[in-house]
Order: sequence, then structure tokens, then C-alpha cells
Amino acid sequence: MEPMKLKSLAFRLFATSAAWTLLVLPIAGLIIYELYRDDVQATFDARLEKLVYAIAVDSMVGAATPIAPNNRYEPLFEDIHSGWYWQIQPIDDATAPRLGSASLDGAEIDIPFRHNIKPDANGARWMNSTGPMGEQLRMVEVIDTPYYHREGPRYSVLVAGPIDWLESRVANFLTRLAVALALTGIGLVTVTLFQVRFGLLPLQRIEQGLAEIRSGAAGKLDGELPAEIEPLQVELNALIASNQEIVDRARTQVGNLAHALKTPLAVITNEAREDKGPLGDKIAEQAEIMRDQVNHYLDRARMAAQVRVIGRATPVLDVLEPLKRALERIHRDRAIDIEIACPPHVRFAGERQDLEEILGNVCDNACKWAESEVKVRVAADNRRIPGRVEITVEDDGPGLSDEERARIGKRGVRLDETKPGSGLGLSIVTDLVQSYRGTLKLAPSTMGGLLVRMELPSA
Repeated sequence: MEPMKLKSLAFRLFATSAAWTLLVLPIAGLIIYELYRDDVQATFDARLEKLVYAIAVDSMVGAATPIAPNNRYEPLFEDIHSGWYWQIQPIDDATAPRLGSASLDGAEIDIPFRHNIKPDANGARWMNSTGPMGEQLRMVEVIDTPYYHREGPRYSVLVAGPIDWLESRVANFLTRLAVALALTGIGLVTVTLFQVRFGLLPLQRIEQGLAEIRSGAAGKLDGELPAEIEPLQVELNALIASNQEIVDRARTQVGNLAHALKTPLAVITNEAREDKGPLGDKIAEQAEIMRDQVNHYLDRARMAAQVRVIGRATPVLDVLEPLKRALERIHRDRAIDIEIACPPHVRFAGERQDLEEILGNVCDNACKWAESEVKVRVAADNRRIPGRVEITVEDDGPGLSDEERARIGKRGVRLDETKPGSGLGLSIVTDLVQSYRGTLKLAPSTMGGLLVRMELPSA
């Protein structure tokens, strides 16, 4: 599985969903934690309140002075310094006896009444304080009088419980909650990643299909796609078919125009040659120029149509090998050695006849000027020129000066009239290369002659 790129749609969907998950889960966990803490706190307080009222009833009813309650309600009241305590302490009569649970072991707990804490709606006072051993306590206090005498001496009836009991339960819950939410988060992020990958899989198939069309391996976008993307497939195939129809019509019109012009030009040329005077020679000369111009611009029109055809691909080595054999036969009297270095997988994104015309003109020109050797080098998709084919052709001939390299390539310019040709070869090559949005540069060769470097689109 390929890693997601930062600017990809998959990364945006995954990052958005993962960020939302990682944001919502902690917030949800905090809310659940606070609700659980409040619930445990309420349960703990309710327990303390139940104990304090039970002790107040058992110790005050039916007695002139408080008595120790018979039912202790909580076994930990009997364990020394257990954190669970009850205490009955006089408020109005300092000489009255003070009662306490066995867990106090004779110690005394500070009561909320002395801190002027206001009672709640049920008459209970709540306070957090420290116990005999310095432990944190949660305590509740009610003020009562023995035997229901409203005017009798008042007593503080207090029950205290350890806050550690509350905190330990909340801490245990927090640990379990954090583990559960962490596993949930990991699961959601994993499912999100799978969902994004699986959901965008049809787009990868479209990408592969378009690559096959562009490389010439397929003529249209095939395969079953989801209903949401199927209209895109239909429109792309319709666009490809329409593009091909336009190109076919353009080729037909170019061919018709070529046939319509060549016949009149041939008639004019033949008639002019029969006239042996200066006028006939001039007409024949201009007719030849007109024919060259017509051929040139018809070729440009044909190239402009071809380079916009989707899916054209030509193996470069398949063009170079027969071209090498043909040129070596043509120049066999001079024993020109043509060396080719081209990987077999390199393909040119264009028509075969265009590549043949480009390489044919350049290589033929190199063979005409070479002393004994011509080298052709082909490279594709390297770091310097990604998505491009770089073709260099160099010879060991006399080479060209800077001024000559600037002049060559202009239409009809020939530097040596003794060499065969019309001076149109490099001009046609330049037009072809530019029509494919490529580049052509001339430079001195390390072999001593001319180096032609071309960059063309690769398939």
C-alpha cells in the first residue's frame, strides 16, 4: 500500500476523520468521567447521610442523654483508624459525655458546627477535613436533642468516611475508561484508514485506466465503477471518442487539401518547364517553393492534430533499430558506424511516423557530416527530466561554430551546398519537436562534431 501524500484527497479525508475522532473521544471521556464522579460522590454522600440519621435515632430516642447505638451499621466502625467514624458530641453542655466509635480510639474529630457551616435542606452539614491519622475525611453532621426535647441540650451527631475510598473508585474507573477510549480511538482510526482506502479505490482504478489510455495500452476506460463515478467514466469515454473523431476528420481534410493542391501545382510546374524562357524557369522555381510550402504547412497541420490524440505511444528502440540499418546501407561506402544506447522500455508519447521523421532527419544529417561514427543516446524519466525522453545524437564531424548553430534550423538554410538536401530537414524536426511541447538544442560534441539534444514527452 502506497503512503498517502500530504496534498492527496485520501490524506485530507483521513486526517479530518482522525482529528475529529481524537478530539471527540477525550471530550466524551471527560464528560463520562465527571458524570461518574458526581454519581459516586452522590452515592457516597447518601451512604453517610443514611448512617448519620440512623445513629441519631438509635442514640437519642428514649434516653435523657445520648447512648451508644446498638446497631453499628458499618463493620469498619469497629476497626481502629479505619477511616470510618461516628461521633456524638455535646454542643451546649461541655460536661456532658462524648461518644465515639471504636475506630476513633478515643480521638476527637472537628465538627462542622464550629466552622459555621450552614445546613442543607435536610438539616445536614457537610465538610471535608482530616481524621486522627491525618487522612482526608468526608463528614456529615446533624444537630439533635435527646428524647425529642426541642429545648433540651443539643448534640452533634457526626459520621465520617474516607475520601480515599471515593478517589480510589474514581481512579480505577478513570483507568478503565482511558484504556477503553484508547482502544476505541485506535479502532476508529484504523477503520477510518480502511474506509478511506476502500472508498477511494475506484479513483485508483480510474488513474490506472487513464495511464493505460495515455500509454496506448487501452482505447477507453473499462471496468465496473460505483454509481457515483460511473457518469465520469461515460463522459471520459465520450471525450476520448470525440477527440478521435475530430482528429480523423482533420486528417481527412488535410489529405483532401493535399490532393487538391498537388495536382494544380504539378500542372503549373510541367507547363513552366516546357517553356524554356526565363518566365518559365521563374514560374517553375516559384511553383517548387509553393509545393514545399504547401507540404510544410500540411505537415504542421497533420502534426497538430496527431499530438493531441490520447493514447499514442511508440517504442523508441523499435524506430532506431531499422533506422540504423537503413542509414548504414545508405552510407556503406563511407563505413559510418552508428552506435545506439536505448533502454527497451522507453516509449515516446506520440505517433510513430513523427518520431521516425524526427530521428530520420537528425541521424541522416549526422551521418552526412560524420567522419566515421555517430552515437545516439536515449534516456527517460530521470530526476532531471521526469516524464520526458531525452535523445542525443552526436557525430565526429567538423562541427559548427556558434554563428552557424544560430543560423541552422531556419527554413531552407544550407551551410554546404555540396551536400544533398533542401535545407528543410532540421526545420521540420524543430516544428515537430515544438508541436509535442519538446525542446531541441544544438551544442558542440565531445567527439568533435555537432550534438543535437532533444526532449520529448515519454509514455
